[in-house]
Amino acid sequence: MQTITLKNPFDMHLHLREDVILESVLPFSARTFLGGVVMPNLKNPVSTAEDAIQYKNQIQNICPDFYPLMTIYITPTLDENKLKKAKDLGIKILKLYPKGATTNSNNGVDDILDSKMLKLLEIAQDMDFILSIHGESNGFSLDREYEFLSIFEFLAKKYKKLKIVLEHMSDHRSIKVLEDYENLFGTLTLHHITLDLDSLLGKGLSPHYFCKPILKTPKDREKLLELALNAHPKISFGSDSAPHTLENKLKDNAAAGIFSAPYLLESLIELFDKNHALENLQKFISDNAFKNYALDSKDFVEKTLTFYKKPCQIVEKVTTKDGQTIIPMHANKMLSWSL
Repeated sequence: MQTITLKNPFDMHLHLREDVILESVLPFSARTFLGGVVMPNLKNPVSTAEDAIQYKNQIQNICPDFYPLMTIYITPTLDENKLKKAKDLGIKILKLYPKGATTNSNNGVDDILDSKMLKLLEIAQDMDFILSIHGESNGFSLDREYEFLSIFEFLAKKYKKLKIVLEHMSDHRSIKVLEDYENLFGTLTLHHITLDLDSLLGKGLSPHYFCKPILKTPKDREKLLELALNAHPKISFGSDSAPHTLENKLKDNAAAGIFSAPYLLESLIELFDKNHALENLQKFISDNAFKNYALDSKDFVEKTLTFYKKPCQIVEKVTTKDGQTIIPMHANKMLSWSL
């Protein structure tokens, strides 16, 4: 029977939410991932070191063997003293949301290029933080990432020693910018490398495939898939798994996010196997992240997983203990690989 062994998988962009949703979705990630970069856009944003440590403790109380890499939400109140406190507590990633760009981003940044924000980023550079950005404008939905590229270029030129991450790349036009600047890096999701706008709209509206940045064209999907299959050295896997309740997915102003955490690695193995690229999967889901984020394997207890080529099935739904329903990406789909 064909097998593949993977070591220390890391999900470099993960939404876990809070309360009963956190309790329900975290075990899916902890099942196969050693750890992940946990996003800070909760209802009450994780905007201080104290918030981050409290959230980290909540996560590890549920799944002690999962290593959450905490992030600080950049709000107008973030300052040098708060950055120093975060750094002293081992937090190394700042998350920048343009105000109103996505879920729980109303506390985000109005003007990224104003003098106060630029000074803060200069301090962040000096303290060796990593800057993670949800890079979208407020323009036409299919062009929002493209329109934001000029800001990535400006920041990459101005802060040459600051690592900047173009999160959940969705537009093939971002690839050139990524490769033009030494300090720019990226993450790729499963959904942006396997789905396109037809998945959302082609056979009628499918709200479970509505996300931000929105799914785009087949060309975007194919070019980004090529980056993943080749394990481009500046790219790490980041699922952007973003659970929302069925109620919030079906309402008029539907919540943006795809809950892909269940059976992510099995899905990625199937994808790489189909495209004859299994030899590159270890780099995509682990090695690149350790290098690009300067992670030290000595800080973690090694996690080794062996998968077999035998069928498994993605769960139909997840039910929280208070009765809410969350529908995963490709619910009920049969996969050809199993842990």
